[in-house]
Amino acid sequence: MKRMLTLIISVSLFLAFIPLSGCQKAEEPKKPEVSAVLPTEPTSPQTAIPPSAPSVTLTSASSPVPATREPAAAPAKPQGMDIVRVAGFDSPQMQKGAPTGWLLDIKKGEPVISLERESQFYYLHMKSNESAYGIKNGIKVDIKEYPYLNWRWKVTRLPDGGDVRKSNTDDQAIQIYVAFTPTGFPESLNTPVLGYIWDNEAPRGWTGRSSAIGGGNLRYVVVRNKTDQLGQWYTEKRNIYEDYKKLLKDVPCAEPAGLTHGVEFYINSQNTRSAAESYIGDVYFSKR
Repeated sequence: MKRMLTLIISVSLFLAFIPLSGCQKAEEPKKPEVSAVLPTEPTSPQTAIPPSAPSVTLTSASSPVPATREPAAAPAKPQGMDIVRVAGFDSPQMQKGAPTGWLLDIKKGEPVISLERESQFYYLHMKSNESAYGIKNGIKVDIKEYPYLNWRWKVTRLPDGGDVRKSNTDDQAIQIYVAFTPTGFPESLNTPVLGYIWDNEAPRGWTGRSSAIGGGNLRYVVVRNKTDQLGQWYTEKRNIYEDYKKLLKDVPCAEPAGLTHGVEFYINSQNTRSAAESYIGDVYFSKR
C-alpha cells in the first residue's frame, strides 16, 4: 500500500510539470456583454508582445485596406446584439492614468494620455516622447461569432523613420493588439497575438512576425503608413477571425481556441528617439 501511494504521488508530480500542448480550450464561449463593457482585472495582451518591437520576417501580405477618409462624425454602425463594445468612451473620466475599466501599461518614459471629445465620442489621445506605453483591458469575445474588429483612429505625428521591419526603428504612432486564448504552457510563450499598426516606412498590407524572445506568436498587420494623411480620421474594419487563421496558422491551434484575452492600444517612439501622437476610439467587435 505504501509503495502504491508513493507511485501515485510520483506520477502526479511528473504530470504537473509537462507543458500543455495542442489546442487547450480553457473556456466555453459565452455570450459577451454588449453594452458598457467594463472588464475585470485583465490578462494582458502584452504577454507575448516584446517591450520594444523586434525585427520581423516577411510573410505573405494581406490585401491593403483602402484609404477611406471620414468626416468628424462617426459612421453608423450595427446596434444591439450585433456588436460588442471595446472602447466607446462616454466621458473624460480617468482612473490611475487610464480610462475607467482599463489599466496603464508603461514600458518606458512618461505617458501623456487623455480622453478628448469630438462629435459624439470621446477618443483616447496619446503622445510619446521617446516613450513606450499603452492601455489594456481583459475583454473576452468569441471571434467566431463576432469576427470583425472595427475602429476609428487618427495620427498627427509619426515617429521619425519608424519601420516595423527593423528592430532599431520599430516604433509606431498607434498599435492595436488583440490577445487570444493561450495554446499551451507557459502562457507568456504561447499566447497568439494580432497587432494592427499605423507604421511609417512599411507598406500598407505588409504582414510579419516578431522574432523577439517571447514574441514568436505575435503577428503584425500594417493597416496605415506615411502615405496616409496626418490629422485625418480613418475608419477601419478587419476580419480578425480570417486574419488569425491566415497569419497564425503555424501555432498549435489552426483557429482561435476559446475567447479573446484582451485588447491593448499602444504607442512608442523610444527606438527612433523621436515623438509620436495619435487618437483612437469607437472600437467594437461586430458580427458583420
